Amino acid sequence: MACIKSVGGQRGPFKMPGVLGLILSLCACALAWSVALPIESSWAGPPPSPRLRFIQLVGHTADLTDAEYSPDGKKIVTASSDKTARIWNADSGVLLQTLSGHTAGVRTARFSPDGAHVLTAAQDATAKLWDVATGKLLLTFKGHTDPLEDAEFSRDGKLVVTASRDNTAKVWDASTGALVATLTGHTGAVMHAIFSPDGMRVVTGSADHTARVWDANSGTPLYTLTGHNGIVTGVTYSPDGKLIATSSSDKTARIWNARTGALIEALLGHTRAVEFAIFSHDGTKILTGSTDKSGVLWDAKTGAKLATLLGHHRAIVSASFSPDDKKIATASYDSTARIWDTATGASLLVLAGQGGEVVRAKFSPDGQHVLTASFDTTARVWDLGGAAGPSAAAPSK
Repeated sequence: MACIKSVGGQRGPFKMPGVLGLILSLCACALAWSVALPIESSWAGPPPSPRLRFIQLVGHTADLTDAEYSPDGKKIVTASSDKTARIWNADSGVLLQTLSGHTAGVRTARFSPDGAHVLTAAQDATAKLWDVATGKLLLTFKGHTDPLEDAEFSRDGKLVVTASRDNTAKVWDASTGALVATLTGHTGAVMHAIFSPDGMRVVTGSADHTARVWDANSGTPLYTLTGHNGIVTGVTYSPDGKLIATSSSDKTARIWNARTGALIEALLGHTRAVEFAIFSHDGTKILTGSTDKSGVLWDAKTGAKLATLLGHHRAIVSASFSPDDKKIATASYDSTARIWDTATGASLLVLAGQGGEVVRAKFSPDGQHVLTASFDTTARVWDLGGAAGPSAAAPSK
C-alpha cells in the first residue's frame, strides 16, 4: 500500500533531502493508516476490541451525503453538499478525481455495474454521467424542474432512472442521455426510484404516501402500492425480483408481491419513522432502521421479527449487509457506525471518532472493510481484518 494520505486533494509525497526528509516520509507512512480506539462505555461487558485501523478521505468542504465502493472494491466515490463528487483509491485513500460541474449539492453517487462510470444526482435538478478513469463529464440528464433525490443504474447499465421533487421520475438511455420515459402520477416528491433486477420495471417511493411500479421502457403505470400513512422513505426489490420492500415515516415497513402489487406483510414494531428497508444478499431477511434508534431484522418470507439491534443513541439512517450476510453495518446520527452479528443481533464493534453524523456505512465487496461517510466532511475506510470480538459498547438487549 502506498504510504500517502490524501489531504485537500493533493497527491504524492513531499520530497525533502537528508535525515529530515526520511523522518517525514516515515511519518507519512504511519499516517496513511490511522488508528481508532474503541469508545469508552460505562456498561459492563466483554473487554474492548483490538484497535481498528482506518484511512480518512479528506478534501470535501461540506457534508458528505453518499459513499459507495466500485464493484471491484478498488475505488470509492463520495458525494457532498459542496457540489462535487470525488473518486478515491480504496487502498491508499489517494484522491483520483474530483467531479465538478453541478451547481448545487450532490445527493447521490453510483458506480455503473462495470465500474467505468459514475452517476451523480444533485439539487440542481440534473444528473450527470462521468468517466471514472479521467473524471471527464460525459452526459447531463436534464429535464426535471426540481431537485433530484436519487439516481440509479439498471443492473445491465443500459438505463438510468432519476427521482425528483417535481413529483416525477424519468428513465434515460445511459449511453446517449436520451429520455426514454417520464413516470408521471405521483402527487408528491419522488424520494427514491430503483430498477427491478431484470431492468424491466421501476418502483418509486413518494411523499404522497404511495409507491408505484412502472414499465421501465414505456413509462406505463402498472400498479400502486397503497397502505402507508406517511412519506415512503425507501423502496427496494429483493435480489430475485419477487418481492418489494417499502419503508415509511408512518413507523412501518411493508413487503409486497412484486408481480401483482399485493401486500404480503406489514412490519410493525418501530416507534418512530422507518428510514430504510433493505434485503440481505440471499433475500431471506429484511433490515429496517428507524429514528427510534433501533434496527430490526425480519424474516422476508413471513415478516417475523428475528432480532432487534440496540445500542445507537440517535437515528439509524442507512445500513448494509456483509457479502456473506453474516454481519450488518449501520450508520447513525450519533456519529458512529456499528457492526452487528446477523444471527444474534449482538453489537460486535463500534466505529467511532468522526466529528459529525454518520450517514453511510457500506461493506467492501470482500467484506474486510467498512466505508463510512459523515457530515464532518470526511469518509473513513475501516480495516476489519484485525478486529475480533465485541467492543466495550453496550451489548444488544
